[in-house]
Amino acid sequence: MTDKSTEDERLLDAKLRDAAFRDSDPWRVLRIQSEFVQGFDALADLGPAVTLFGSARTKPDAPQYADARDVAERLGRAGYGIITGGGPGIMQAGNEGARRAGAPSIGLDIELPFEKHVNPHVDRSVEFRYFFVRKTMLVKYAQAFVIFPGGFGTLDELFEALTLIQTGKIHNFPIVLFDTAYFGGLLDWIDGTMLREGKIAPADRELVLATDSAEEAVAHIVETHRDATWRKSREDRCVEETKKTYEEG
Repeated sequence: MTDKSTEDERLLDAKLRDAAFRDSDPWRVLRIQSEFVQGFDALADLGPAVTLFGSARTKPDAPQYADARDVAERLGRAGYGIITGGGPGIMQAGNEGARRAGAPSIGLDIELPFEKHVNPHVDRSVEFRYFFVRKTMLVKYAQAFVIFPGGFGTLDELFEALTLIQTGKIHNFPIVLFDTAYFGGLLDWIDGTMLREGKIAPADRELVLATDSAEEAVAHIVETHRDATWRKSREDRCVEETKKTYEEG
């Protein structure tokens, strides 16, 4: 482990409030602004795209790696660019699949306190210091998410997207969970605890497709964008239920 701190770490460190201006929060606002400008500029001409998430720890010989590569390649042939976090594991599989399909292969890398390089299958990369700026780009330039088995970061992105849909911030945004065995326990908990106790509405649960089929995953995304009517009705119900909660509260 290195002692090098990241920009995210320094931003969140209250002890630095009295530091020199170049290490101060007002100065960081300018750096954050520049990261947004850099990301917008780099991705402005990107057409339809899907973001793939999953564990950086997945090895190239693992079945989950092959699944992610297959889904990405199929999406690429269907006309979508592929966006990942640019790292190893599932991210590398996604970029490899994109390259096989001749589709745009995008890697949005993040500064970490240990050495890291963009995987070799990325054609266009953007490096970010701040997680929240990177997360914005992963959503802004995607029309769907495919979530493969992963850890905290993967689940963070999943629930971020679900919250944005639930509150009406993004629209017509399909989310696919790939690997029903891996996500089965999570979905059981959502159904048996969150939904049963009324913490989410039935329409919220319908926002996610869980599958083990690359064909179904891709077809779901393609069909959603071909005919947004059915998806819009589900998303509208989610927003109405959320609105009702605040009005009744």
